[in-house]
Amino acid sequence: MAPKVVLITGCSSGIGLALAVKLAQDKQRRFKVIATMRNVAKKEKLETAAGAALNKMLEIKQLDVCDEKSIRSCINSIPQRHIDILINNAGVGLIGPIECQTIEEMKAIMETNFFGVVRMIKEVLPDMKKRRSGHIVVISSVMGLQGIVFNDIYTASKFAIEGFCESLIIQALKFNIFVSLIEPGPVVTEFEMKVYEDAEKADYSQTDPETAEIFTNVYLKNSKAIFSSLGQTPEDVAEHTLKVITTAKPPFRHQTNAIYTPMTALKHADPTGALMTDSFYKMVFKYDTLLHVSLKAIRLLRWQAQKMRQGARLLGFR
Repeated sequence: MAPKVVLITGCSSGIGLALAVKLAQDKQRRFKVIATMRNVAKKEKLETAAGAALNKMLEIKQLDVCDEKSIRSCINSIPQRHIDILINNAGVGLIGPIECQTIEEMKAIMETNFFGVVRMIKEVLPDMKKRRSGHIVVISSVMGLQGIVFNDIYTASKFAIEGFCESLIIQALKFNIFVSLIEPGPVVTEFEMKVYEDAEKADYSQTDPETAEIFTNVYLKNSKAIFSSLGQTPEDVAEHTLKVITTAKPPFRHQTNAIYTPMTALKHADPTGALMTDSFYKMVFKYDTLLHVSLKAIRLLRWQAQKMRQGARLLGFR
């Protein structure tokens, strides 16, 4: 059987890079990967990671999800424009008080995270419909299900794409096309770390002192603790995505971090929203110390579990 053609956006680093390498190095050679990025000058890291798969099971192409001509040019360069699996990964982040963010910055987030995905789907969907076959995957976030303080615009972009896909899947299934939303929690990548480093140095004079204090000394501190305790690697998210795309009937939603499932379920447990908002308010402003103690305990448990897995592998157990 010929390998499936998989086009992935945003492959210069992070989840996109890990996913492109994971699929291209598949021992069963099930995938031919078209790894795309806005700036191909940044392809060296991917080329190195791809190793022997480069130019065999993995091909790098230029594609900017904010440019329709770039998208069409890339897809037209693929034989018969045939894409079996489209993985929308390209994205950008924005955190902080909204008073300190310009409308142009907010629009840029929506252009990439929402309209970028829409542009890609709009281009490949007609071909998939004609073949009555295909799988559209979107790297979303638990923040597409649950709002998080000081992530207002980023969360809005993820909510938008979740709603878009929730509507699209009904039509897509009629044409035997699957749609899957991959919903990670915090993922430790260079991209994420850069967002937080920039936030620590930013000017917050446009907001009131109390809000600035909450953001810099509560939110950023808590975020560091959460990432170090609960964060996944890009490779872990790539492994989850591989399982989704190789499932006979792929799920519409798949959360990669089980720890977050109870948190995202709060809003469904109480339709008024009171349970969710009260829980998060208390977590941030009243039980800060308890939160950090819990995160330290989780970090220790994860470290112990990792050591046990490493020991089992050394002994020949899987």
